Amino acid sequence: MITAISPLDGRYSKKIAPLNAYFSEYALIKYRIWVEVEYFIALNQKANLPDFPPLSASDLGYLRGIYLDFTEQEALRVKEIEKVTNHDVKAVEYFIKEKITESNLPDLNRYKEMIHFGLTSQDVNNTATPGMLRDALRECFIPEIQKVTGILNDFARQWQNVPMLAYTHGQPASPTMLGKEIKVFAVRLENQIKELSSMEFPAKFGGATGNMNAHIIAYPSVKWNDFAFEFVEKGLGLTRSYPTTQIEHYDGLARVFHCIQRINSIMTDLAQDMWLYISKEYFRQKTKEGEIGSSAMPHKVNPIDFENAEGNCGMSTAILEFLSRKLPVSRLQRDLTDSTVSRNIGSGIAYSYLAALSVQTGLNKLLLNPAKLAGDLDANWAVLAEPIQTILRREGYPNPYEALKTLTRGKEGINEQSIREFITSLSVSDAVKTELLKLRPENYTGDAGF
Repeated sequence: MITAISPLDGRYSKKIAPLNAYFSEYALIKYRIWVEVEYFIALNQKANLPDFPPLSASDLGYLRGIYLDFTEQEALRVKEIEKVTNHDVKAVEYFIKEKITESNLPDLNRYKEMIHFGLTSQDVNNTATPGMLRDALRECFIPEIQKVTGILNDFARQWQNVPMLAYTHGQPASPTMLGKEIKVFAVRLENQIKELSSMEFPAKFGGATGNMNAHIIAYPSVKWNDFAFEFVEKGLGLTRSYPTTQIEHYDGLARVFHCIQRINSIMTDLAQDMWLYISKEYFRQKTKEGEIGSSAMPHKVNPIDFENAEGNCGMSTAILEFLSRKLPVSRLQRDLTDSTVSRNIGSGIAYSYLAALSVQTGLNKLLLNPAKLAGDLDANWAVLAEPIQTILRREGYPNPYEALKTLTRGKEGINEQSIREFITSLSVSDAVKTELLKLRPENYTGDAGF
């Protein structure tokens, strides 16, 4: 939308559209209805309440249809109710009751006051929110990070035998293989995906102050804690936190956010390295007809996708880091600061999601430049100082490190000829000289397989 304040809802709205089903106001309302309806059904089917006999399959089907077939128009109806109630969760309760009234199903209408029975709003919010986050990560976010690792693994295989000059502290260092350096990022991301995929999503469900007071006073014979565990863990597929105050601890969500922050750090590291490799011309970039790199310099093909990824990773981390610090802190049994703050969870995920899309685009533009890679290796014969002095150490040669330091450190013009002249001047056996003379920057790569 051209008038949107947030770029997520404006410039990038189409790119992050899949997240609308999980982090929009519509989504929050839908997930709240999911919790309320499934709780109502669990009360009816599992709690064995003496005055709440089991409903028919058609009644249950109608109830689930309220959230399964929930429309944007119906979400607007909930917002209309909220204008009167000035309470978003109460508006959801009234909407469900309204839908039950419209159904003309006698049993549902008879027991509709069991909607939201014994609950506080956080029993709904603190199950809806982790449910939304869980589904968004599994259905949208993780698959996009896996696409990044898929591209990286493809490149790692393609370039596993391509030697490349390494850089430590920004200076030429012992050569490596390009494919291995790409593989490093794939493995790092895969480790975080594995952790994120296995995480639990904790939820609070226990009444006004976490003790199920209202439930117990109404039906003291029911084992309400057992019911709550079964409902949250089997019914909703979440993990029930216990004991709690009125709200979830949010420690579990903070753990999820920290994992995504690590993913952001890895993607930032990847984006910066790709940016530097492009600046060294190890990669060129595919051009697109009509596309402009610079408004002033026609020749430029800027690495904008990696730059955008880096910026959006930073935005995501800033939001998620704040959420990780803020949400677990609440005055006494509850204050309301988490309510407005938690609505920004989607923004934190969306910026990281957007970064993953940019990384994919940037990676898919890369064109390997073998000549430049080979040229940089050939221009840096000084990196052979390490293997030469190491072999000389093996042979018991006096002060080999110091000899190579004198030859190479801070010196210009170190090339194949100067290295060979040094080797031939050494007081070592012909066999050792032959061994040393076989060294070249492109074959001094160690074990860079995987």
